[in-house]
Amino acid sequence: MKDIIKSIGLMSGTSLDGLDVCYCTFGRTDGRWKFTLDCAAGYEYSDEMKRKLGRDAQLMTAREFVAFHSEYGMFLGNRVNDFMKQYDVRPDIIASHGHTIFHEPQKKIMFQIGDGAAIAAQTRIPVVSDFRRLDMMLGGQGAPLVPIGDRLLFGDYDFCLNMGGFSNISFDRNGSRIAFDVSPVNYVINHYCREIGLEMDRDGEIARTGTINDELLQALNEMDYYKQSGPKSLGREWVEELVYPLIDHFGLPLADRLRTFYEHAAIQVAQVVQQESSAHSKPLLLITGGGAFNTFLVERIAALSGAQIVIPDKKIVEYKEALIFAFLGALYVVDEPSCLASVTGAVKDNIGGMLFKI
Repeated sequence: MKDIIKSIGLMSGTSLDGLDVCYCTFGRTDGRWKFTLDCAAGYEYSDEMKRKLGRDAQLMTAREFVAFHSEYGMFLGNRVNDFMKQYDVRPDIIASHGHTIFHEPQKKIMFQIGDGAAIAAQTRIPVVSDFRRLDMMLGGQGAPLVPIGDRLLFGDYDFCLNMGGFSNISFDRNGSRIAFDVSPVNYVINHYCREIGLEMDRDGEIARTGTINDELLQALNEMDYYKQSGPKSLGREWVEELVYPLIDHFGLPLADRLRTFYEHAAIQVAQVVQQESSAHSKPLLLITGGGAFNTFLVERIAALSGAQIVIPDKKIVEYKEALIFAFLGALYVVDEPSCLASVTGAVKDNIGGMLFKI
């Protein structure tokens, strides 16, 4: 294998807060992976791009959808070119998550928009994309993909929690990595904040003023998804079909809706941590993603879980998923699995992704 691999990772999350790009250096010493996050940047989406990546993409004709797949791929390639020029870097490989439009693995329906061929054509650098498809065809969820990075790059923590549009958690159980989506987070919070013209509930300030509605909280916690054992994953279809109607049914003021939902999200994390921890331990819980900046939400998770919360360097918080996608690119270079069957439920570990190389 190459001693050192330079890789760019691209990540676009369901919360539509923009495109994350990071350039990382990976290497192995005594069999253990090491990394440096050399530089990173975020690129906001225009309102038009947000609309297309949001509900519009699900309503496009087949012809419109294919055209947008190419258009968004070229957009990604152009942002990478901007990034490389700004930071004067050029990687060995680019690993692109794309943007999730459909995710219904039980029906073998999944699509990450953003044509890897377009990225390769724009940048003239090898590109790996569409990481989820093979795993799904092998009977897996195709998600989450971050746990391989949690295990190999952040293995000193008992739990790794990422809170973006959805929260997902990973941890070791009897020598196997276990991971799954815990609950929606920012996808729901931001949705309701947009009702008053805000993109987010900064620091949880709105929710902090609200009152928990016990009946709604109980109804949220009793949803069927939370009774399922892993592997399992969530998509926005589930939120739009089940969560929004349930919350809206109660007709609560915004602050009460958010306060109740925060408690729900914190309870779901706390239950996982408590179930998987020794009764006498105070586990280390690493929190990353945009939700790590939500002071009130983190306070509730700490209070309910009893865990020692670790929020790392701001750059890791913001770009951990992009960093791990860069790592998936490095794993692809050395021909090692990036999808863990213990996480996704596939019949075997596999090397996800399609390579486009000029």
